[in-house]
Amino acid sequence: MKVNVGDIAPDFTAPTDDGREISLSQFRGRYVVLYFYPKDNTPGCTREAISFKDRHDELEKEGAVVIGVSSDPPSSHKGFREKLSLPFILVSDDGKIRELYGAKGFIAPSRVTFVISPEGKVIHVYNSQINPARHPEEALKAIRDDKSKPRS
Repeated sequence: MKVNVGDIAPDFTAPTDDGREISLSQFRGRYVVLYFYPKDNTPGCTREAISFKDRHDELEKEGAVVIGVSSDPPSSHKGFREKLSLPFILVSDDGKIRELYGAKGFIAPSRVTFVISPEGKVIHVYNSQINPARHPEEALKAIRDDKSKPRS
């Protein structure tokens, strides 16, 4: 399955870095920036996480929650989050969430960000292995653009 702009974001439940389980549906009513990354503590993923951390206050002001997803176990996410003082949720995926969203790469796991509206609709998809630091900027722009559209 591949999720595209205009689709309803598939719900999932997954363990977080702090041992809780969360479901995407619990964030209905807020924007969600759901970003998939290959692996904790690698250069590109660290750069991407720090970029989300640096833009976190702006994203929060726009009403967004950030959720990072990789296949690393909760213990790895916990260390990664503490090491970088990340202010957002990291969830462990056994491959099912990636499968639901079509966020799989040919060789390595894909680096892709989905921006989901408060109504649960995907409003933006950004896929870039090359420039991980741009994902937060793309998410902010998508949210701001969506907020400026009239609601039906």
